[in-house]
Amino acid sequence: MLTYETTDRKEARRFRIAQFNGRTTTVRSGGATITGRVRSIVESKTSPAAWVITIIPEEPKPVASRLRPAPRMRAFADDYL
Repeated sequence: MLTYETTDRKEARRFRIAQFNGRTTTVRSGGATITGRVRSIVESKTSPAAWVITIIPEEPKPVASRLRPAPRMRAFADDYL
């Protein structure tokens, strides 16, 4: 598990939405990129607002190979004439 701390309200909201919807999220910190699911978000009791986010890392899904485009009807126009 990865523990990530942020003071950015927009970023904390993005993590809450990802947790609620069950989506994976990506964190870039210190040159490292971690992709995973948000397990918890806890507001810290420090003077400036801060949130501690716990992320369970997952292996990123492989990129699907590009699919062949569907044939257009113009390609079959000679068969119907």
